[in-house]
Amino acid sequence: MNLRVSHEHGDHVAVTAAGGTEILRYVYRPDPDPFESRKPYAHPVRTLAGRTVTGYRPSDHRWHKGLQMTASHLSGQNFWGGNSYVHGRGYLALPERVGSMRHDGFSAFTVEDGRLALTEDLTWVAHHGEEWAREARGLTVHSVDEKAGAWALDWSIHLTNLRAEPLAFGSPTTAGRELAGYTGLHWRGPRDFTGGTVFTPGADADAADLMGTQGPWLAFTAEHDEADAHSTLVFAHAPENLDGTRAIHPSHWFVRAEPVPTVAFSWAFFEEFELEPGESFAFRYRLVVADGAWDRDRVAAHLAGLPW
Repeated sequence: MNLRVSHEHGDHVAVTAAGGTEILRYVYRPDPDPFESRKPYAHPVRTLAGRTVTGYRPSDHRWHKGLQMTASHLSGQNFWGGNSYVHGRGYLALPERVGSMRHDGFSAFTVEDGRLALTEDLTWVAHHGEEWAREARGLTVHSVDEKAGAWALDWSIHLTNLRAEPLAFGSPTTAGRELAGYTGLHWRGPRDFTGGTVFTPGADADAADLMGTQGPWLAFTAEHDEADAHSTLVFAHAPENLDGTRAIHPSHWFVRAEPVPTVAFSWAFFEEFELEPGESFAFRYRLVVADGAWDRDRVAAHLAGLPW
């Protein structure tokens, strides 16, 4: 299926499917509020039928913006946005801890054969202006399948430490808050995904039972308000993310269906890890956006047809 890609320079990249639905808007202009951790985000993300499957600046967490790369605890800085968790004191408004991710440009940008593939160069900047890390971020929109009612977004990160000391990656759980290990690539769903159904290759379970577990993929399906329709999102790891000989650190699912719908590929759920000066790490992820309430067999069959 053909894609139409528009680029409003300095602001965003938008992808529209052949049927006329804008399925992805990737916004890279700096947010106005530094407390929300200025960084690029994808919103709105839509199914081919036009159902919105991301939330933006919800009243409970204004810094939740669609699909974003985040780091909630990084050597004392917060590249997530909003309040910072301090053990024994809870969540505190500490603006001096909130960093940002600066868009430096696109080093690759191609549209061909029904695919958009771009590489974005970013710099992670601590609150007081020090450049801490350099990121090469890859986004690829592909496998737009009108018959299946689905399309795929691949999101990769290659991050290099620019400091003269290690970067320590953690989460609220590594800082002492139980089962709150959010960090890494994070999705915030719209309100109508609240209370949705979550499942993995081996389990139909409440989101609470899947919190902190591991696995190659996790699916989240919900019924929309207003429209008589369901949508399904599938979050999938590239094989090397879960390969202990290649991954820098074990990944776990951060997932909630209530009180807010959210999923993160957490790279530091239970334990901190360090990135030495000059060293790099890399992860690849896939998000399948589908119309309908898919079951486990349909998810597994669709993923099997999308080679990495």
